[in-house]
Amino acid sequence: TEDNDFYEKQKNHVCERIVRWKKAQKIRNRAEKGGRVLCAFLVFGTHYDKEKGEYHTMKKIESGSLAVMLDEETLGLRIEKGGVVWNTDPKKTPELIFAEGTYRFLDAEEISHEVYSFGVGCGIRSRYAGFAGTPYAFETIIWIEAVDETLWMEWIPLCEEGLHPVKVLWPTAMEFTNGRDDWYTLLTEGQGLLIPNTWKTELGKLSFDGRFETSGGYMPWFGQVKERCGYTAICTTPWNAGYQAEHPAGGPYTSVGAWLEPSLGTMNYRRVFRYTFLNDCDYNDLCKIYRQYVREQGHLRTLKEKAVQNPSIHDLVGTCFVHTGIKTVVQPESGFFDPQNPEKNNRVVPFSVREQQIREIHDLGVEKVYLHLDGWAEPGYDNQHPDYTPACQAAGGWEGMKSLVDTMHDFGYKFGIHDQYRDYYHAAPSYDENYACRLPDGTIPGHSYWAGGPQSYLCATQAPFYVKRNFAELKKNGIRLDGAYLDVFTCNEGDECANPEHVMTRRDCYMYRGNCFSWLLSQGILSSSEEVSDWAVPYLVFCHYAPYDFMLRPSETPKKGIPVPLFNLVYHDCVIEPWMMDRVSKDEDYMLYALLAGGAPYLVRDGAYPNTDGAFDGEKISLEEMTERCRVVTELHEKTALLELVRHECMTADGSVQKSEFSDGTYVICDFAEQIYEIGYGS
Repeated sequence: TEDNDFYEKQKNHVCERIVRWKKAQKIRNRAEKGGRVLCAFLVFGTHYDKEKGEYHTMKKIESGSLAVMLDEETLGLRIEKGGVVWNTDPKKTPELIFAEGTYRFLDAEEISHEVYSFGVGCGIRSRYAGFAGTPYAFETIIWIEAVDETLWMEWIPLCEEGLHPVKVLWPTAMEFTNGRDDWYTLLTEGQGLLIPNTWKTELGKLSFDGRFETSGGYMPWFGQVKERCGYTAICTTPWNAGYQAEHPAGGPYTSVGAWLEPSLGTMNYRRVFRYTFLNDCDYNDLCKIYRQYVREQGHLRTLKEKAVQNPSIHDLVGTCFVHTGIKTVVQPESGFFDPQNPEKNNRVVPFSVREQQIREIHDLGVEKVYLHLDGWAEPGYDNQHPDYTPACQAAGGWEGMKSLVDTMHDFGYKFGIHDQYRDYYHAAPSYDENYACRLPDGTIPGHSYWAGGPQSYLCATQAPFYVKRNFAELKKNGIRLDGAYLDVFTCNEGDECANPEHVMTRRDCYMYRGNCFSWLLSQGILSSSEEVSDWAVPYLVFCHYAPYDFMLRPSETPKKGIPVPLFNLVYHDCVIEPWMMDRVSKDEDYMLYALLAGGAPYLVRDGAYPNTDGAFDGEKISLEEMTERCRVVTELHEKTALLELVRHECMTADGSVQKSEFSDGTYVICDFAEQIYEIGYGS
């Protein structure tokens, strides 16, 4: 650089700032002797803030085509991948939310940053200590893995004295403002959501506050794409983490960042995010990055692999699902109790009636059926768990239930039950508060929303024992189960318990839930739960459903974005998903989503609760017509159930025409506006 005003300003600024670091004088002297003062930019660097008219000191790391700069004054990041720049949003500063108040990272009394390198990469280590007069301290490490240019972001607690953490808002959102359709955000709420920056509907509240490993975040990642350049942010420690997102009606921006929460009252372990930046990509590429990641972790278990242990998995391929129940009892304390219509609170359908229903289905020529039976036990649906035997006496008792099961098997059909090992009802004969989940402050959370009335949550350390006890009773009474649905395990967050007799973190909870599924599989009973969740994929054979978020709301509710099958692009060949087949309005037919997903169909779906979990009134479809609709879906499922969904495409900007393609070349095109479809079978 020849001497000019800009050079002089930069040189003087660097010389001013460089004295703050140890050994800085040596570096400066060596640089001045060689006439290379600006070599300090390689480590320290500056950035000119045009709005404020001032220079900011930067820390920079670089590996291959990826460079990262940390602004020491704002903690903002500038990330450059092959000439494409990503900046964190200056309005979203990193924050700590404590019970005692909210503080920015920059509010720390002591802050230090250092650039370092080690055997596999280079990074920036930042230390923050002293908040509100306490020694509370933590550090962040932002580093690049040299071998593949992965960017890692880590938050590490050092001292947790004096303050009580509620949330940490970090890593923060990228700046993502541009009123273009080809700028879009990917959220893993439900099956998947793509939000163009121009989308007309506000995003609003997220299910489970965007918590990973729940229906609010089937998978622990999010991503963004702008003009075919994108990134994916994978949380590799998802048990106490989630995402926060914002999209106003009409845009022109969408914001998505992460939140972290304490475990049993403290942050107590390292939290990690893994960022991958791509140029020339779309949402398919981001999903396949995650699929490769879970494969590398040994977490990807396909149905073909699971069928080695349980060959009966093949019997579910091309199956029609029937969901119905026996006994309903709604306690007066329940949120569903209807004092004006008492007949809705208590009713019993005999096992013989359900047996006749199965005979009618068989007479229609349906070859494969799986019956999911609710409310089969004496207490009634969602009552007195985990003490859920014997079979309902008024419906025919064990003898009537066995007759239904035997008829199913005579027809070559499969039979399974609804069961529950999280909701711990106070009316259960064995209820003991000592085994309910306890918070660190000693309180025991609970509610009375569901049919069984007052409940707490059973500590999952106990769940495997109750599963073994109850299923032994079923077997003793001649009930031969093909599958079992353990309610809410894959929909709701993992629980925590501070009882010293059975302390449990959320991560522990997922392990104990997985143990319940594994025990079922060891007995030849195929495992199922309410929805799908990343943590459960190794254990889960099928689920109740894996819907898009809009399917759980009334049909007139506007969609929060374009529904795209992010989960299936990762896990289609790992879990069998039954899909709702309702024609919910003249403008919306869910059969098309079942086809696009390569899923199994619901022939009958009697929701346990009205206007809940997608159980809304739609157009009435006769059993005969539904049977014909299901034939189309099961034929496709026979072909695709064990195949990877290799690509999905929105063929119109609004997503009204979509295409799925499977690994054998089979494809499905659905036009949701015209309610038509096209299927092409591969080799």
